[in-house]
Amino acid sequence: MLKDFDFDATVVGAGAVGLACGRALSKRGLTVLVLEKEGHIGQGVSSRNSEVIHGGLYYPTGSLKAQFCVAGRRALYDFLASRKIDHWKCGKLVVATETAEVERIEGIFEQATANGVEGLEHLTGAQARALEPELNAHAAILSPESGLFDSHGYMLALRGEIEDAGGSVVVSAPFEGAAPLSGGGFSIRVGGEGAMTVTSRLLATAPGLSAQAVAGQIEGYPPQDIPTGHFGKGVYFRLIGRAPFDRLIYPPPIPGALGTHYRKDLGGQGVFGPDLAYVETEDYSVDPAKADEFARYIRRFWPGLPDGALTPDYAGIRPKLHGPGEPQPDFQLHGREHHGLDGLMALFGIESPGLTGSLAIGEAVAAALTETE
Repeated sequence: MLKDFDFDATVVGAGAVGLACGRALSKRGLTVLVLEKEGHIGQGVSSRNSEVIHGGLYYPTGSLKAQFCVAGRRALYDFLASRKIDHWKCGKLVVATETAEVERIEGIFEQATANGVEGLEHLTGAQARALEPELNAHAAILSPESGLFDSHGYMLALRGEIEDAGGSVVVSAPFEGAAPLSGGGFSIRVGGEGAMTVTSRLLATAPGLSAQAVAGQIEGYPPQDIPTGHFGKGVYFRLIGRAPFDRLIYPPPIPGALGTHYRKDLGGQGVFGPDLAYVETEDYSVDPAKADEFARYIRRFWPGLPDGALTPDYAGIRPKLHGPGEPQPDFQLHGREHHGLDGLMALFGIESPGLTGSLAIGEAVAAALTETE
Protein backbone atom coordinates (compact mmCIF):
# COMPACT_ATOMS: atom_id res chain seq x y z
CA MET A 1 0.00 0.00 0.00
CA LEU A 2 1.55 3.29 -1.07
CA LYS A 3 -0.30 5.55 1.36
CA ASP A 4 -2.69 5.58 4.28
CA PHE A 5 -6.29 6.61 3.71
CA ASP A 6 -8.95 7.73 6.14
CA PHE A 7 -11.27 5.10 4.66
CA ASP A 8 -10.89 2.19 2.29
CA ALA A 9 -14.16 3.08 0.56
CA THR A 10 -16.61 5.97 0.52
CA VAL A 11 -20.18 5.72 -0.74
CA VAL A 12 -22.23 8.79 -1.66
CA GLY A 13 -25.90 8.30 -0.83
CA ALA A 14 -27.54 6.45 2.08
CA GLY A 15 -30.58 5.13 0.29
CA ALA A 16 -31.15 1.41 -0.16
CA VAL A 17 -28.61 1.06 -2.97
CA GLY A 18 -25.90 3.17 -1.33
CA LEU A 19 -26.29 1.33 1.96
CA ALA A 20 -26.22 -2.03 0.15
CA CYS A 21 -22.97 -0.95 -1.53
CA GLY A 22 -21.56 0.03 1.85
CA ARG A 23 -22.56 -3.29 3.37
CA ALA A 24 -21.03 -5.29 0.51
CA LEU A 25 -17.77 -3.36 0.82
CA SER A 26 -17.81 -3.81 4.61
CA LYS A 27 -18.27 -7.56 4.18
CA ARG A 28 -14.97 -7.58 2.29
CA GLY A 29 -13.18 -6.24 5.33
CA LEU A 30 -12.96 -2.62 4.16
CA THR A 31 -13.46 0.45 6.33
CA VAL A 32 -16.45 2.26 4.84
CA LEU A 33 -17.84 5.79 5.03
CA VAL A 34 -21.36 6.46 3.72
CA LEU A 35 -22.28 10.12 3.16
CA GLU A 36 -25.88 11.33 3.16
CA LYS A 37 -26.90 14.95 2.56
CA GLU A 38 -30.29 14.59 4.28
CA GLY A 39 -30.80 14.41 8.04
CA HIS A 40 -31.81 10.73 7.95
CA ILE A 41 -31.02 7.72 5.80
CA GLY A 42 -33.36 6.72 2.99
CA GLN A 43 -35.10 10.08 2.56
CA GLY A 44 -34.98 10.21 -1.24
CA VAL A 45 -36.07 7.68 -3.86
CA SER A 46 -35.91 4.86 -1.29
CA SER A 47 -38.60 6.40 0.93
CA ARG A 48 -41.10 7.30 -1.78
CA ASN A 49 -41.97 4.10 -3.63
CA SER A 50 -44.30 1.13 -3.42
CA GLU A 51 -42.08 -1.08 -1.19
CA VAL A 52 -42.77 -3.88 -3.67
CA ILE A 53 -40.43 -6.85 -4.00
CA HIS A 54 -40.46 -7.41 -7.75
CA GLY A 55 -40.21 -10.87 -9.25
CA GLY A 56 -38.25 -9.80 -12.34
CA LEU A 57 -40.97 -10.16 -14.96
CA TYR A 58 -40.62 -7.19 -17.25
CA TYR A 59 -36.97 -6.50 -17.99
CA PRO A 60 -35.05 -7.52 -21.12
CA THR A 61 -33.25 -10.81 -20.60
CA GLY A 62 -29.58 -10.25 -19.86
CA SER A 63 -30.10 -6.64 -18.82
CA LEU A 64 -28.75 -5.41 -15.50
CA LYS A 65 -32.33 -4.76 -14.41
CA ALA A 66 -33.27 -8.40 -15.03
CA GLN A 67 -30.12 -9.82 -13.45
CA PHE A 68 -30.17 -7.59 -10.38
CA CYS A 69 -33.92 -7.95 -9.84
CA VAL A 70 -33.95 -11.76 -9.80
CA ALA A 71 -30.71 -12.19 -7.83
CA GLY A 72 -31.52 -9.29 -5.54
CA ARG A 73 -35.03 -10.53 -4.82
CA ARG A 74 -33.77 -13.96 -3.80
CA ALA A 75 -31.14 -12.43 -1.55
CA LEU A 76 -33.61 -9.90 -0.15
CA TYR A 77 -36.11 -12.49 1.10
CA ASP A 78 -33.29 -14.34 2.89
CA PHE A 79 -32.00 -11.08 4.39
CA LEU A 80 -35.44 -9.99 5.60
CA ALA A 81 -36.30 -13.37 7.10
CA SER A 82 -32.97 -13.82 8.88
CA ARG A 83 -33.17 -10.34 10.41
CA LYS A 84 -36.89 -10.52 11.21
CA ILE A 85 -37.78 -7.49 9.08
CA ASP A 86 -41.48 -7.23 8.25
CA HIS A 87 -42.33 -8.58 4.79
CA TRP A 88 -45.10 -10.45 3.01
CA LYS A 89 -44.73 -12.67 -0.03
CA CYS A 90 -48.29 -11.92 -1.13
CA GLY A 91 -47.87 -12.68 -4.85
CA LYS A 92 -48.82 -10.58 -7.86
CA LEU A 93 -51.47 -10.83 -10.54
CA VAL A 94 -50.65 -9.20 -13.88
CA VAL A 95 -54.11 -8.71 -15.32
CA ALA A 96 -55.52 -8.45 -18.81
CA THR A 97 -58.68 -6.43 -18.23
CA GLU A 98 -59.86 -6.94 -21.82
CA THR A 99 -59.18 -9.34 -24.65
CA ALA A 100 -56.82 -6.91 -26.38
CA GLU A 101 -54.42 -7.10 -23.42
CA VAL A 102 -54.08 -10.89 -23.34
CA GLU A 103 -51.28 -10.89 -25.90
CA ARG A 104 -49.39 -8.29 -23.89
CA ILE A 105 -49.44 -10.29 -20.67
CA GLU A 106 -48.43 -13.40 -22.63
CA GLY A 107 -45.35 -11.46 -23.73
CA ILE A 108 -44.65 -10.64 -20.08
CA PHE A 109 -44.94 -14.34 -19.18
CA GLU A 110 -42.41 -15.26 -21.87
CA GLN A 111 -40.03 -12.49 -20.76
CA ALA A 112 -40.29 -13.51 -17.13
CA THR A 113 -39.67 -17.17 -17.95
CA ALA A 114 -36.57 -16.22 -19.91
CA ASN A 115 -35.40 -14.19 -16.90
CA GLY A 116 -35.61 -17.23 -14.62
CA VAL A 117 -38.58 -16.08 -12.54
CA GLU A 118 -39.92 -19.03 -10.58
CA GLY A 119 -43.45 -20.38 -10.16
CA LEU A 120 -45.29 -18.39 -12.82
CA GLU A 121 -48.80 -19.55 -13.74
CA HIS A 122 -51.24 -18.71 -16.51
CA LEU A 123 -54.71 -18.05 -15.11
CA THR A 124 -58.03 -17.76 -16.85
CA GLY A 125 -60.29 -14.92 -15.84
CA ALA A 126 -62.32 -17.35 -13.72
CA GLN A 127 -59.20 -18.64 -11.98
CA ALA A 128 -58.04 -15.09 -11.24
CA ARG A 129 -61.45 -14.19 -9.83
CA ALA A 130 -61.38 -17.32 -7.67
CA LEU A 131 -58.29 -15.85 -6.01
CA GLU A 132 -59.55 -12.25 -5.98
CA PRO A 133 -63.35 -12.19 -6.40
CA GLU A 134 -63.65 -8.42 -6.98
CA LEU A 135 -61.16 -8.45 -9.87
CA ASN A 136 -62.08 -7.79 -13.50
CA ALA A 137 -59.84 -10.12 -15.53
CA HIS A 138 -60.05 -11.81 -18.91
CA ALA A 139 -56.78 -13.58 -18.07
CA ALA A 140 -53.88 -13.12 -15.67
CA ILE A 141 -50.38 -14.19 -14.75
CA LEU A 142 -49.67 -15.21 -11.17
CA SER A 143 -46.19 -14.38 -9.87
CA PRO A 144 -45.98 -16.00 -6.43
CA GLU A 145 -42.50 -14.60 -5.69
CA SER A 146 -43.62 -10.96 -5.66
CA GLY A 147 -44.23 -9.29 -2.33
CA LEU A 148 -43.93 -6.29 0.00
CA PHE A 149 -41.50 -5.29 2.73
CA ASP A 150 -40.60 -2.65 5.28
CA SER A 151 -37.99 -0.71 3.31
CA HIS A 152 -37.09 1.51 6.27
CA GLY A 153 -36.48 -1.48 8.52
CA TYR A 154 -34.33 -2.92 5.74
CA MET A 155 -32.23 0.22 5.43
CA LEU A 156 -31.77 0.42 9.20
CA ALA A 157 -30.48 -3.16 9.13
CA LEU A 158 -28.03 -2.31 6.33
CA ARG A 159 -26.80 0.69 8.30
CA GLY A 160 -26.39 -1.46 11.38
CA GLU A 161 -24.27 -3.99 9.53
CA ILE A 162 -21.98 -1.27 8.15
CA GLU A 163 -21.53 0.20 11.62
CA ASP A 164 -21.05 -3.22 13.25
CA ALA A 165 -18.19 -3.78 10.79
CA GLY A 166 -16.53 -0.55 11.93
CA GLY A 167 -17.89 1.70 9.19
CA SER A 168 -19.65 5.05 9.51
CA VAL A 169 -22.93 6.30 8.05
CA VAL A 170 -22.96 10.08 8.38
CA VAL A 171 -26.13 12.13 7.74
CA SER A 172 -26.37 15.89 7.10
CA ALA A 173 -23.07 15.44 5.30
CA PRO A 174 -23.41 16.49 1.65
CA PHE A 175 -20.80 15.41 -0.86
CA GLU A 176 -19.22 18.58 -2.25
CA GLY A 177 -16.64 17.16 -4.59
CA ALA A 178 -13.75 14.76 -5.06
CA ALA A 179 -10.36 14.86 -6.71
CA PRO A 180 -8.16 11.91 -7.68
CA LEU A 181 -4.88 11.72 -5.74
CA SER A 182 -1.61 11.26 -7.57
CA GLY A 183 -0.84 7.90 -5.97
CA GLY A 184 -4.40 6.56 -6.26
CA GLY A 185 -7.55 7.15 -4.27
CA PHE A 186 -9.54 10.34 -3.78
CA SER A 187 -9.67 13.46 -1.69
CA ILE A 188 -13.35 14.01 -0.84
CA ARG A 189 -14.90 17.27 0.36
CA VAL A 190 -17.76 16.89 2.82
CA GLY A 191 -20.07 19.78 3.66
CA GLY A 192 -22.46 20.43 6.51
CA GLU A 193 -21.75 21.64 10.04
CA GLY A 194 -18.76 19.34 10.36
CA ALA A 195 -17.29 20.21 6.96
CA MET A 196 -14.07 18.37 6.31
CA THR A 197 -11.93 16.68 3.71
CA VAL A 198 -11.30 12.93 3.88
CA THR A 199 -9.26 10.55 1.78
CA SER A 200 -10.57 7.28 0.44
CA ARG A 201 -9.01 4.57 -1.67
CA LEU A 202 -12.31 3.75 -3.42
CA LEU A 203 -15.42 5.80 -4.25
CA ALA A 204 -18.93 4.71 -5.20
CA THR A 205 -21.72 7.16 -6.01
CA ALA A 206 -25.33 6.08 -5.56
CA PRO A 207 -27.19 9.33 -4.80
CA GLY A 208 -30.36 8.67 -6.79
CA LEU A 209 -31.75 11.90 -8.20
CA SER A 210 -28.40 13.66 -7.66
CA ALA A 211 -26.34 11.15 -9.67
CA GLN A 212 -25.54 13.53 -12.51
CA ALA A 213 -24.71 16.44 -10.20
CA VAL A 214 -22.45 14.28 -8.04
CA ALA A 215 -20.55 12.92 -11.04
CA GLY A 216 -20.06 16.50 -12.23
CA GLN A 217 -18.37 17.32 -8.91
CA ILE A 218 -15.63 14.69 -9.41
CA GLU A 219 -12.53 16.23 -10.96
CA GLY A 220 -11.51 14.49 -14.16
CA TYR A 221 -14.91 12.90 -14.74
CA PRO A 222 -15.60 13.40 -18.46
CA PRO A 223 -18.86 15.35 -18.89
CA GLN A 224 -19.75 13.34 -21.99
CA ASP A 225 -19.87 10.19 -19.81
CA ILE A 226 -22.65 11.62 -17.63
CA PRO A 227 -26.02 10.48 -19.05
CA THR A 228 -28.84 13.00 -19.18
CA GLY A 229 -31.21 12.59 -16.27
CA HIS A 230 -34.95 13.16 -16.04
CA PHE A 231 -37.33 13.37 -13.08
CA GLY A 232 -40.25 10.95 -13.40
CA LYS A 233 -42.87 11.87 -10.80
CA GLY A 234 -45.51 9.43 -9.63
CA VAL A 235 -48.31 10.05 -7.14
CA TYR A 236 -50.20 7.61 -4.92
CA PHE A 237 -53.75 7.57 -3.60
CA ARG A 238 -54.87 5.65 -0.53
CA LEU A 239 -58.19 3.84 -0.35
CA ILE A 240 -60.70 4.82 2.29
CA GLY A 241 -62.29 1.61 3.48
CA ARG A 242 -61.59 -2.11 3.22
CA ALA A 243 -58.75 -3.27 0.97
CA PRO A 244 -60.32 -5.27 -1.91
CA PHE A 245 -57.41 -7.58 -2.77
CA ASP A 246 -54.66 -9.40 -0.90
CA ARG A 247 -52.31 -9.77 -3.86
CA LEU A 248 -50.56 -7.07 -5.82
CA ILE A 249 -52.63 -6.18 -8.90
CA TYR A 250 -50.80 -4.87 -11.98
CA PRO A 251 -52.35 -4.02 -15.34
CA PRO A 252 -49.93 -4.25 -18.30
CA PRO A 253 -47.12 -1.65 -18.10
CA ILE A 254 -47.43 1.83 -19.56
CA PRO A 255 -44.70 3.37 -21.75
CA GLY A 256 -41.67 4.13 -19.59
CA ALA A 257 -42.96 2.62 -16.33
CA LEU A 258 -44.92 -0.24 -14.78
CA GLY A 259 -47.99 1.93 -14.39
CA THR A 260 -50.59 2.45 -11.69
CA HIS A 261 -51.00 -0.69 -9.63
CA TYR A 262 -52.60 -1.80 -6.39
CA ARG A 263 -51.06 -3.03 -3.18
CA LYS A 264 -52.39 -3.87 0.24
CA ASP A 265 -49.69 -2.38 2.41
CA LEU A 266 -48.24 -3.99 5.52
CA GLY A 267 -50.75 -2.03 7.60
CA GLY A 268 -53.65 -3.59 5.68
CA GLN A 269 -54.71 -0.54 3.65
CA GLY A 270 -55.16 -0.37 -0.11
CA VAL A 271 -52.85 1.96 -2.04
CA PHE A 272 -52.87 2.80 -5.77
CA GLY A 273 -50.04 4.29 -7.82
CA PRO A 274 -47.80 5.55 -9.17
CA ASP A 275 -48.65 7.28 -12.40
CA LEU A 276 -45.90 8.96 -14.45
CA ALA A 277 -45.41 12.64 -15.22
CA TYR A 278 -42.11 14.27 -16.12
CA VAL A 279 -41.22 17.27 -13.94
CA GLU A 280 -38.34 19.73 -13.76
CA THR A 281 -38.05 20.06 -9.98
CA GLU A 282 -38.43 17.88 -6.88
CA ASP A 283 -42.08 18.64 -6.26
CA TYR A 284 -43.74 16.07 -3.98
CA SER A 285 -47.22 17.57 -3.90
CA VAL A 286 -50.24 15.43 -4.82
CA ASP A 287 -53.05 17.10 -6.74
CA PRO A 288 -56.36 15.87 -5.25
CA ALA A 289 -57.99 16.48 -8.65
CA LYS A 290 -56.09 13.48 -10.00
CA ALA A 291 -58.42 11.22 -8.00
CA ASP A 292 -60.94 11.12 -10.87
CA GLU A 293 -58.27 10.06 -13.36
CA PHE A 294 -57.03 7.37 -10.97
CA ALA A 295 -60.57 6.15 -10.38
CA ARG A 296 -61.21 5.68 -14.11
CA TYR A 297 -57.99 3.68 -14.46
CA ILE A 298 -58.59 1.57 -11.35
CA ARG A 299 -62.13 0.63 -12.37
CA ARG A 300 -60.65 -1.21 -15.35
CA PHE A 301 -59.51 -3.91 -12.92
CA TRP A 302 -61.71 -3.10 -9.91
CA PRO A 303 -65.14 -2.04 -11.12
CA GLY A 304 -66.37 -1.92 -7.53
CA LEU A 305 -64.30 1.08 -6.49
CA PRO A 306 -66.73 3.28 -4.55
CA ASP A 307 -67.14 6.92 -5.52
CA GLY A 308 -65.05 9.28 -3.43
CA ALA A 309 -62.97 6.48 -1.87
CA LEU A 310 -59.53 7.77 -2.91
CA THR A 311 -57.55 10.24 -0.83
CA PRO A 312 -54.18 11.79 -1.78
CA ASP A 313 -51.30 9.96 -0.14
CA TYR A 314 -47.75 10.79 -1.28
CA ALA A 315 -45.53 11.27 -4.33
CA GLY A 316 -42.17 9.91 -5.43
CA ILE A 317 -39.69 10.93 -8.10
CA ARG A 318 -37.70 8.38 -10.07
CA PRO A 319 -34.26 9.08 -11.57
CA LYS A 320 -34.95 8.27 -15.21
CA LEU A 321 -32.46 8.19 -18.06
CA HIS A 322 -35.14 8.60 -20.72
CA GLY A 323 -37.57 11.35 -21.49
CA PRO A 324 -41.18 11.15 -22.70
CA GLY A 325 -41.57 8.82 -25.66
CA GLU A 326 -38.01 7.52 -25.48
CA PRO A 327 -37.17 3.83 -24.95
CA GLN A 328 -36.52 2.84 -21.36
CA PRO A 329 -32.78 2.15 -20.89
CA ASP A 330 -30.97 -0.17 -18.52
CA PHE A 331 -29.28 0.73 -15.25
CA GLN A 332 -25.87 2.28 -15.84
CA LEU A 333 -22.91 1.37 -13.64
CA HIS A 334 -19.92 3.33 -14.84
CA GLY A 335 -16.46 2.06 -13.96
CA ARG A 336 -13.01 2.87 -15.26
CA GLU A 337 -13.90 1.68 -18.77
CA HIS A 338 -16.34 4.59 -18.99
CA HIS A 339 -14.72 7.50 -17.21
CA GLY A 340 -11.06 6.48 -16.99
CA LEU A 341 -10.77 6.96 -13.22
CA ASP A 342 -9.40 4.10 -11.14
CA GLY A 343 -11.31 3.15 -8.01
CA LEU A 344 -14.59 4.85 -8.96
CA MET A 345 -18.03 3.37 -9.64
CA ALA A 346 -20.80 5.82 -10.55
CA LEU A 347 -24.42 4.65 -10.69
CA PHE A 348 -27.06 6.32 -12.88
CA GLY A 349 -30.76 5.73 -13.45
CA ILE A 350 -31.30 3.38 -10.50
CA GLU A 351 -35.08 3.43 -10.43
CA SER A 352 -37.35 0.38 -10.20
CA PRO A 353 -36.35 -2.42 -9.61
CA GLY A 354 -33.41 -0.85 -7.80
CA LEU A 355 -34.91 -1.38 -4.34
CA THR A 356 -35.56 -5.08 -5.00
CA GLY A 357 -32.16 -5.47 -6.64
CA SER A 358 -30.20 -3.43 -4.11
CA LEU A 359 -28.29 -6.29 -2.48
CA ALA A 360 -27.23 -7.60 -5.89
CA ILE A 361 -26.28 -4.10 -7.06
CA GLY A 362 -24.20 -3.62 -3.92
CA GLU A 363 -22.36 -6.89 -4.49
CA ALA A 364 -21.68 -5.99 -8.14
CA VAL A 365 -20.28 -2.58 -7.18
CA ALA A 366 -18.10 -4.03 -4.44
CA ALA A 367 -16.82 -6.76 -6.73
CA ALA A 368 -15.97 -4.28 -9.49
CA LEU A 369 -14.12 -1.99 -7.10
CA THR A 370 -12.10 -4.73 -5.42
CA GLU A 371 -11.45 -7.22 -8.24
CA THR A 372 -8.11 -5.66 -9.23
CA GLU A 373 -6.80 -5.36 -5.70
